[in-house]
Amino acid sequence: MESRLRAMKEDLAAPISSRRSSFMAWEAKKNTVLVSHGRPPWYGEDGQRLTDAFVIGIAGGSGSGKTHVARQIVSALGNIPSIVVLSQDSFYKRHTPEEIELAFASLFDFDHPDSIDMPLFAQCLSDLKQCKQTNVPVYSFAEHQRLDETKYLYGASVIIAEGIMALQDPALRSLYDLKIFVQCDSDLMLARRLSRDVKERGRDVEGILGQYLRYVKPSYDNFVHPTSAHADIIVPGMNNTVAIELITTHVKRQMEGRAHHFRQKLATPRIHLPAVAAKFEDFKLDVLKMTPQLQGIFTIIRDANTSKQDFIFFVDRLSTILVEHAMAHLPYEPATVMTPIGTLAHGSAVDAKNVCGVLIQRSGGALERGFRRVLNDVPVGSLLVQSDSSSGEPLMLQVKLPTYVRNRNTAKDTFVFLLDAQIGTGAAAFMAIRILLDHGVPQDHIIFVCFLVARDGGVLVIRRAFPGVKIVCAAVDDNMEEGWLDDPNSEALGRKFWLMQPGMGQIGDRYYL
Repeated sequence: MESRLRAMKEDLAAPISSRRSSFMAWEAKKNTVLVSHGRPPWYGEDGQRLTDAFVIGIAGGSGSGKTHVARQIVSALGNIPSIVVLSQDSFYKRHTPEEIELAFASLFDFDHPDSIDMPLFAQCLSDLKQCKQTNVPVYSFAEHQRLDETKYLYGASVIIAEGIMALQDPALRSLYDLKIFVQCDSDLMLARRLSRDVKERGRDVEGILGQYLRYVKPSYDNFVHPTSAHADIIVPGMNNTVAIELITTHVKRQMEGRAHHFRQKLATPRIHLPAVAAKFEDFKLDVLKMTPQLQGIFTIIRDANTSKQDFIFFVDRLSTILVEHAMAHLPYEPATVMTPIGTLAHGSAVDAKNVCGVLIQRSGGALERGFRRVLNDVPVGSLLVQSDSSSGEPLMLQVKLPTYVRNRNTAKDTFVFLLDAQIGTGAAAFMAIRILLDHGVPQDHIIFVCFLVARDGGVLVIRRAFPGVKIVCAAVDDNMEEGWLDDPNSEALGRKFWLMQPGMGQIGDRYYL
C-alpha cells in the first residue's frame, strides 16, 4: 500500500491534464439553480402547495464521483424546469482559531459526521423541498472557515444533495425521494482526491496523503460506506450510463405526475369553480374613483392611435396616481416635525421596517417610473413570468427579489408593492403572490397595483385564495374575449388565450417597443 501511495504522490505532483477545466466549471455551479425552460405551478387554485420538490441524495466516498454522477443526472434530465445542486461541503461548522490552525497542519478531522452542521443542512434542504427559499452558508476551503455571506436559492423542482455524509443523518434521509450511493475503487478515489486538492484547494501532496490515512480512510470505513445500506440504488463511480438512464427515467416519470393545469379555471372561475359564486363587489378591491381626469387618461391610453410618446407619458401619470393611492395601505404612525419657520407641525410617517417594489415583467415595468416617483428610495426587484407556448400555463423563468425578501427574517417585516399592468386570467399574478408567500412575506403585507382588472376573471380566485392581499386598480373591464393562437406547424387549433375588453392592448409592447 505504501509503495502505491508513493507512486501516486510522484505522478500527481506533475501538472494535471485539461480535464480540470470542465470539472472546475461544474464546481462553480454547486449550490445554484440550473434553469431550463421555467417552472410551472406547484400549487392549486386554492393557493396551497400541491407537491414538494423531488429530492435526490447522493453519497459516496471522497473522490468516488458524486459530483460527476450529479452532473450526469442534470445533463440527462434535459428539460426538467429547474434543478438545485446542494453540496454538503457548504455545511462545515464554524471553526475556532485553534481548529483552523490544526486544519492548516492537516490535523483536523473534516471527515467525521460531527464536522458537518447536519441540522442546518436538513433545514435548508427541507425549505427547498417545501418550495421555500433558503440561504445556504458559504465555506472557504482556502481559509478553512465558514464565511459570513450566504448563497440564496429558490425555485427548484428537483434538488440534488451530494456529500460523503449525505445518507448518514436520519433527518436528511427522511427528506430524500431517491437515495443513491456511488461505489468506487479506493485507489481511484485517492487519486481523484489528490488531483482536486492539489490543483483546486492549494494543498501539498504530503499533507493530503497524511490526512487521507489519518482521517479520510477510517471515516469511509466507519461512517460513509455503512450508509450504502440506506441507498435505493448503488451507482458505479465510472461506466455508469445504464444506472443514470434508470435514475433519470424514474425522475421524469415522477415530474410528469406532478404537473398542474388550471389556467382555464382562473380565466372562467364561475364555470369551473362553482365555489366562486360571490358578487364581484364582495371581493373588496380598491378601485380608483372614476373622475373626469382619470376618464380622460384612460381615453388616451385605450386609443390605438395614440402616439407612443403620449402613451408613455399618460401611463406614467396613471401609475403615479395609482401608487400614491396604494400608499394608504401602508401602516402610519404620528410624527412631529419642525417647519422652516421654527414651528412644530404634527403629521404622520410610514411605520414599516422595510418597503420594496416587485415588477412582474414585462408589462409590470410600465408602472416602475410612477412607482419610483412616489417611492424613490426603496429597492425594486422583478419576476419574469411568461406563458408556456403549448399549455398557456404560467412559467417562472427568473426571480430577482430585493434583499429584504430573499431573507426570511426580514421578509416577515417587509411590505411589497407587486406591480403588473392588469389582472385578466390572473395566472401571472397568482404565481407572483405565491412566490412572495414562499419567501415569508405575509399576505397582508402584499399590495398588488395594476391598471385594469377583469370583473369575472382570475381576480375572483386570487381574492378567494389570498384574502389578505390588497388589490389596487384604476378601472374594471367587464368582459374577456376567448381566442386561439394558431400553431403554424399544425392544422389543429393552437393555444387558447383571453383578451380583456375594451382593454388597453399589449401594454408592455406599447410601452417598450
